[in-house]
Amino acid sequence: MEYKDYYKILGVDKTASEEEIKKAYRKLAIKYHPDKNKGDKEAENKFKEIAEAYEVLKDPEKRKKYDALGANWKQYQDAGSYGPWNFGGFGERGGFEFEGDFNDFFGGGFSDFFQSFFGGGFGRTGRARTAGFKGQDLEAALEITLEEAFSGTERILDVNGQKLRIKIKPGVANGQTLRIRQKGGQGFGGGERGDLYLKVNVAPHPEFERIGDDLHRQLDVDLYTMVLGGKAKVKTLDGEVAIAIPAGSENGRKLRIKGLGMPVYDKPGKRGHLYATINVTLPKNLSPEEKELFQKLAEIRKIKTYV
Repeated sequence: MEYKDYYKILGVDKTASEEEIKKAYRKLAIKYHPDKNKGDKEAENKFKEIAEAYEVLKDPEKRKKYDALGANWKQYQDAGSYGPWNFGGFGERGGFEFEGDFNDFFGGGFSDFFQSFFGGGFGRTGRARTAGFKGQDLEAALEITLEEAFSGTERILDVNGQKLRIKIKPGVANGQTLRIRQKGGQGFGGGERGDLYLKVNVAPHPEFERIGDDLHRQLDVDLYTMVLGGKAKVKTLDGEVAIAIPAGSENGRKLRIKGLGMPVYDKPGKRGHLYATINVTLPKNLSPEEKELFQKLAEIRKIKTYV
């Protein structure tokens, strides 16, 4: 009977952490998953071998029992001992035995080594359990507008021939990944379906720049309002609002409009802010009278001009 080196199968050291073992398993399971290797018997066998190794090493107690065998494997083999193995120090009576039949998966059970070692399964009473494997996770990308990210939106996607209505909540961020449970690949051996991971891309906007939950935009203000003060209309994603421009405002000044930014994702009622950066617009096509008035202002301010 062939000894199964589960650490070697997963490509990890015997000192590997639970997280390292889990990471190695996921990487190999994706590579050899039947969804990606339809009709490939070698890949299917490799997938079963990986699953068997992970079944043993993912649980601290099961891993401890397996490690206890390692140093004595040759002794058991030479003695012609075939399981279920008895491990001194484990169990209430100094032994740890299993009995029962293994329920096949993929048309074949775990290896002879596994069944001899564990008696066909892992159950508190020694009875075997069905090995179910989660289906492959799927990934997709979806582009929406800033307005749709602001208000929330819906999309209908075709996933494996199934129409799915996807609801996107207000405030979703560019690059945010949404997880839709059990809408991925079909499971095996009674396992649940995989998940669908949907990456949301928010298209750039010609007027607004989004930074976190805040929105930034440019606000054109005429010279007279900049000097004398007054009101200016600013476009927001809620519609136009009037804001006060303080007298003597400088070009490039940034004004904050509270609560008119993006909704905070999954936190109804919370909003970011809108920041409007003032851009002064100079008067054009001045009449002779207007030019004369500007000249008088320059003289009053003792500003030398070259006309």
